[in-house]
Amino acid sequence: MRLGVLDIGSNTVHLLVADVRPGGRPLATTSQRTVLRLMRYLDPDGAITEEGVRALVAAVAEARRTAESERVDELLATATSAVREATNGADVIARIEAALGQPLQVLGGETEARFTFLAVRRWFGWAAGQILLFDIGGGSLEIAAGSEELPDAAESVPLGAGRMTVRFLPEDPPGQDAIDALREHAARVLKPVAERFASQPRPDHVVGSSKAIRSLAKLAGYPMPGWSSLERMVLPRKELKAWIPRLARIPAETRQELPGITADRTFQIVAGAVVLHQAMKAMDVDELEVSPWALREGVLLRYIESLSWNAPSA
Repeated sequence: MRLGVLDIGSNTVHLLVADVRPGGRPLATTSQRTVLRLMRYLDPDGAITEEGVRALVAAVAEARRTAESERVDELLATATSAVREATNGADVIARIEAALGQPLQVLGGETEARFTFLAVRRWFGWAAGQILLFDIGGGSLEIAAGSEELPDAAESVPLGAGRMTVRFLPEDPPGQDAIDALREHAARVLKPVAERFASQPRPDHVVGSSKAIRSLAKLAGYPMPGWSSLERMVLPRKELKAWIPRLARIPAETRQELPGITADRTFQIVAGAVVLHQAMKAMDVDELEVSPWALREGVLLRYIESLSWNAPSA
C-alpha cells in the first residue's frame, strides 16, 4: 500500500510518501517540504499569530492535495512541539484538522524520541548494540538511549534550533555575548538530563538524526565507508566546536554557500550547532554518526507493524 506521513514541525511541513508492505523496507516515492519557521510567528504570550496559522493551514492543504494526487491509501498526520506548546494550540489543531479532513496526532516529546529511536535502530540494525540518539528539531531536542527497538530512556527538552534562535540569537549575525548566553543556557538545561542518562550503558554507537545534524555533518564532518557501499557521515565534537565562531560571523544569507547548509537552515544553524555541541559535551560524546532515517520513517515503521499479515495461499 502507499502511505503518506505528514510531519508538521516547528520549521517545516514535510510530506513523505512511500510504498510499504509488512516485513519490507519503505520505498519513498515523493518528498514535499514547505518551510514555515513557525517560531517567527509566536506572539509574546506563546500563541501562533493569525498570519502563522494561515501559512500553516495553506501548507497542510497543499500537502493534502499532493497526497491525493499521489493516490495515498492512508495519510498519517503528526504535529510536534510548535503546535503542541502554543497557547492557542487547540484552535490551531482544529483548523489543521479542518484543512486535512481527518484527525491530527499531536506527539509528545518523549513519543517523538521513541519513534525516531525506532527508525534509527532499524537503519543501524541489532548489531549496533547500545545506541545514544540526538535529534534536533525547530522547537525541541530529543535524546534517547537503549539496546532494543524502543529506548530505555527518552527525554525531550525545549532546546530546538528555531526556538533558541528566536530567544538568544535574533541578531544577524549574532554577537559573541549571545552565543555565550545560549551556550550557558543549554549547559544548564542539559546537566540534569545527562545525570539521568548516566545510568545507561556506554553507547556502542552515538547517532544524530534530523536535517540540522545532517547539515552540520556535511559542513564539519567527514565520510566513512558504510554498509552495502553506502557512505556514512561522522561528525566530531571538536570540529563542530571549531565551526561555531566561523558560522556566527557569517550573515545568514551567505551561510547557504557553505557545504551542507540549505536555505531553510541558514537562520537557525548556528543555534543548532551550539545546542548539539553542548549536548555532546554533556553526554561525554566525542563524535556521532548520522542517520538518514528519523521521525517520519519511525511513524511509517510503526504503522507497518500494525498491518495484518496474510497467510500465504495454499
